[in-house]
Amino acid sequence: MPVAESRRGAREKARGLDSAPDSGHTFSMHTHDAWCGEPHKMQKPGSVIHGPSLLTDHDIYLFKEGSHFKLHEKLGSHVHEHEGVRGVLFSVWAPNAKSVSVMGDFNGWDRTSHPLAWRWDESGIWEGFVPGIGHGEHYKYYVQSHNNGYCVEKADPYAQHHETPPHTASIVWETQYAWRDAEWMAQRGARNAPDAPVSIYEVHAGSWRRVPHEGARSLNYRELGEQLAEYCVRMNFTHVELMPIMEHPFDGSWGYQLTGFFAPTSRFGAPEDFMYLVDVLHEHGIGVILDWVPSHFPSDEHGLVYFDGTHLYEHADPRQGFHPDWKSYIFNYSRSEVRNFLISSALIWLDKYHIDGLRVDAVASMLYLDYSRENGEWIPNQYGGRENIDAISFLKRFNEMVYGEFPDTMTMAEESTAWPMVSRPVYVGGLGFGMKWKMGWMHDSLEYMQLDPIYRKFHHNMLTFSMIYAFNENYVLPLSHDEVVHGKGSLIRKMPGDDWQRFANLRALFGYMYSHPGKKLLFMGGEFGQWNEWYHKTSLDWHLLDQPLHAGLSRWVRDLNRVYRDEPALHELDFYGEGFAWVDYHDYESNVISYLRRGRKPEDVILVVCNFSPVPRYNYNAGAPHPGVWREVLNSDAAEYGGSGIGNLGSVQANNVSSHGHYHTLVMALPPLGFVAFKPESVSVPKKSEKRKSSKK
Repeated sequence: MPVAESRRGAREKARGLDSAPDSGHTFSMHTHDAWCGEPHKMQKPGSVIHGPSLLTDHDIYLFKEGSHFKLHEKLGSHVHEHEGVRGVLFSVWAPNAKSVSVMGDFNGWDRTSHPLAWRWDESGIWEGFVPGIGHGEHYKYYVQSHNNGYCVEKADPYAQHHETPPHTASIVWETQYAWRDAEWMAQRGARNAPDAPVSIYEVHAGSWRRVPHEGARSLNYRELGEQLAEYCVRMNFTHVELMPIMEHPFDGSWGYQLTGFFAPTSRFGAPEDFMYLVDVLHEHGIGVILDWVPSHFPSDEHGLVYFDGTHLYEHADPRQGFHPDWKSYIFNYSRSEVRNFLISSALIWLDKYHIDGLRVDAVASMLYLDYSRENGEWIPNQYGGRENIDAISFLKRFNEMVYGEFPDTMTMAEESTAWPMVSRPVYVGGLGFGMKWKMGWMHDSLEYMQLDPIYRKFHHNMLTFSMIYAFNENYVLPLSHDEVVHGKGSLIRKMPGDDWQRFANLRALFGYMYSHPGKKLLFMGGEFGQWNEWYHKTSLDWHLLDQPLHAGLSRWVRDLNRVYRDEPALHELDFYGEGFAWVDYHDYESNVISYLRRGRKPEDVILVVCNFSPVPRYNYNAGAPHPGVWREVLNSDAAEYGGSGIGNLGSVQANNVSSHGHYHTLVMALPPLGFVAFKPESVSVPKKSEKRKSSKK
């Protein structure tokens, strides 16, 4: 039997468990019947010493005020030395508890032998120093409440390492890692800037790639870091976004139901192994973004719910504190201590783990009190409105702290409504996010692409409408995991027609996406046209790359990323109207749109023409702002991408015939279901005339 399994079995035997905890076990305040009897007594080394503390009076002041955002350095478990003796200092917030004890390997999981002491300052914090133990100890808190004799074993909310689910203990962990990413950290502000190319590859760590000859196990953090970095460099992505990597009890939640807000999941290794993953990606020039979920948490008994016998982290009223869709609990953003907890969680990832950005999940559910609720199922705010004022205040404070402490990082909101100024600074009335997912573009584009081309001309506005509000926010264009699950079908299966047409349609969609204003996000598998819906328990179908159409699509995404990254016209003014101009948006009969993308310099200009019809169009006219030769920099119908090879022999000469408001015209061949982009070989920029010097009389 492996050592780890032997130790786990001993722990369970000491705790009186016949088997591993049930991963599906959840908590209900109505049905919970906790056993509060006396546990089996064992001999323990070292008793709790009360008095040592990491908390100063100033810490407590900030804690009560709701402005202590480094609580992970004070609460939780920390290796400590007291009067020359090394041990572990435990601190936990449980203001309504009757008693709190720490139990673990060191005391045979005795629930009452190591009680913590209640602080005198009415902070609700319990503390205690256990000598003779240290790094790697497994533990939980045993909480007895004043409320109806409720008692429960809880994981440490501030723990930075936990047992691998379905086991639920926390682990004392002092990370030691020598970072090698100084070069990246020095320049990441430029890599994350609004005028930088940001092409994000969204990844689920457990299913991106598995090891078939080892029981199809997931890659560990170190394996994932090396393989993912190499892949992203080859595919020219600039950033990786990891679906929630924080500890969570249930694989099927994909990480969106968190119990460990300060700990990378131990499924794939220790915290240092996760640091190695980030480090390797940085060494290869790839930024790392994490999904972060401050909107709700699960009902698992060992987690935050009903923590001290009261609704401590969640609202007591289910009309405010329970999410009907996800069967999870909603944070009480009005509590100072809860705001401390969440913002401390956000900052530890940016600080300790060198993360470059946080994508905040389910922001819409936080903003609206009536989100997914019928009349009578929600409580208006004090002004009678549906806006969650406390959550709005929390999000603003979160963004102020992130950008104040780490101005070279970025935050993104998954926000699906028309809430104004999501990505505008707090000081002008915005929520303060750096960017917002453009969900409307995603829905309209996919709905349009799923139509048989014969009907597309009746829905042409689905392509053009997004430009009406394209610059109201700083947008990310997402084709995320949400679009390829729950029976929605993979991206390639959404496309109409036979297999060749499906791939041509998807290549055209990707071309349209990469040339549309906004940063880019693509979920794993979409880049090579995986047929199957994504499933978190299996690897992507990498064998498909052996087939020509899939390999061609992969090369197309690789080259789109390269041109998007190298051409300032395609990214520099993503958030400014000066970076976009229509050439022709009303050729609905042909299913064609054409537009210009511009950079700051006059010579940085790209002409884009998209043909969403299966009919090739020869001698097609598009107005051009400059004379001379325009080089064809992208053509989705090229043979190397799996296309039919219709193109313009590498370039088109602009003639001097006016068209579409420009003095010149490109006459081109448009491939079927194709995307083409042109760049002028040279641009003559007129010099400003010098002012004549006035003659002296």
